[in-house]
Amino acid sequence: MKGQATKGNQVTYGEYGLAATQPAWVTSNQIEAARIAMTRYIKRGGHVWIKIFPHKPVTEKPAETRMGSGKGSPEYWVAVVKPGRVMFEIAGVSEELAHEALRLAAYKLPIKCKIVRNEGFDADAFSKMSFKEKPETEEVAAETDGEQDEGQ
Repeated sequence: MKGQATKGNQVTYGEYGLAATQPAWVTSNQIEAARIAMTRYIKRGGHVWIKIFPHKPVTEKPAETRMGSGKGSPEYWVAVVKPGRVMFEIAGVSEELAHEALRLAAYKLPIKCKIVRNEGFDADAFSKMSFKEKPETEEVAAETDGEQDEGQ
């Protein structure tokens, strides 16, 4: 893979991000392992964004198979990552917690990474956002009398 990442090379959603410094194929298992390491360390606080997706299938032929007889079957999926690409973002936790969570995630990946910061991050606006589904409030329940519309 040639060149630097031209898209996805800035922290856009969170306060801190994990950026690649080398080109590589990152498998779906490695992405999931990094996600689990981050969310376990922050104890499901804050918010984590995964900004890469494994779109590319990698095929392999079975062992001890003769040449020919077509292409092998897809064995796993990879995300093509170029240097500079921000792969994960995190917000809603302290700086120390975010750095340690991203460091643990970097250990799960096959490339060297660096932790980058979003200088324009608005912590007040982020704290006002709600990422969880809100339960039905009493006002809405009173307006609908707690009943669902049955499509009459």
